[in-house]
Amino acid sequence: MKEQMGLDRLTGLIAFARAGSMGSFTAAARALSISPSAVSKSVQRLELRLGVSLFTRTTRSLTLTPEGRDLHERALKLLRDAEEIEQVAIMARAVPSGTLRIAVSLPIALHLIAPALPAFRKRYPDVIVDLRVNDQIIDIVEQGIDVAVRIGELADSRLLSRRLGPYRLCAFAAPGYLAMRGTPSHPNELEGHATVNFRYQSTGQIYRWPFRIGSREVEIVPASGIIVDASEALASTLVAGGGIGILGTLIAAPYVARGELVPVLPAFAVERNDITALWPESRGSNPAVRAFLNYLQEIVVS
Repeated sequence: MKEQMGLDRLTGLIAFARAGSMGSFTAAARALSISPSAVSKSVQRLELRLGVSLFTRTTRSLTLTPEGRDLHERALKLLRDAEEIEQVAIMARAVPSGTLRIAVSLPIALHLIAPALPAFRKRYPDVIVDLRVNDQIIDIVEQGIDVAVRIGELADSRLLSRRLGPYRLCAFAAPGYLAMRGTPSHPNELEGHATVNFRYQSTGQIYRWPFRIGSREVEIVPASGIIVDASEALASTLVAGGGIGILGTLIAAPYVARGELVPVLPAFAVERNDITALWPESRGSNPAVRAFLNYLQEIVVS
């Protein structure tokens, strides 16, 4: 019995909210796709239950009483919430379509996202992908981005996130360099080698090389003769024989596949950061966003 009374009360509140906004039981009935008498009876039952009159009724007009005005805004919020639930359900059934704005850094764009976009669009041809490539941290919400893919988790309370997979860091060098200078067997032996290091564009800081030694993770900053501020430039320098440098295995993979680079000290490689997808909470129900997030999970895991 309680469930039926609760449903009846909810129906009365929705009818009251719509009638109060439209000033007519007939108009409210059209908006709710029910009969005017059903709206009138729902409001009457609500008034009886609350013990107050919500409307002043005449043959030509329907106006809110002072008590009705006090309750109307709250009833409207209930109506808006119900409509939002309905829209979420409709979106959940919808086919992914429209423009999908994706923000990524250059390495992630080149080695993960861009190569996967043709297959994604083949699966979802109604989605238009707008890929924004920028190594600087941007305000995702302010710039209207639907999904961002970054290395590591970013602290922003307005965003939701999903860990896609680990990001492995390892030293690499060209086979020719190692043939000439030898291959180190321990991070301590890097001191006698030429090294290429990375500088963060956002902070200007020099990258600290991480290594897993036993149960500890240690960091070193080698005295490098070449310092660059882009991962692709670092990889190209290593391919040209510039020395040993640290790269994400995701970035190094195509160079390794072509035989241009080989791992160095792989037993000491670390998994320090995660590949993370971020999106505004308001975009979470968008079918294109959900489809892309699921697709990302597929390609990173595979």
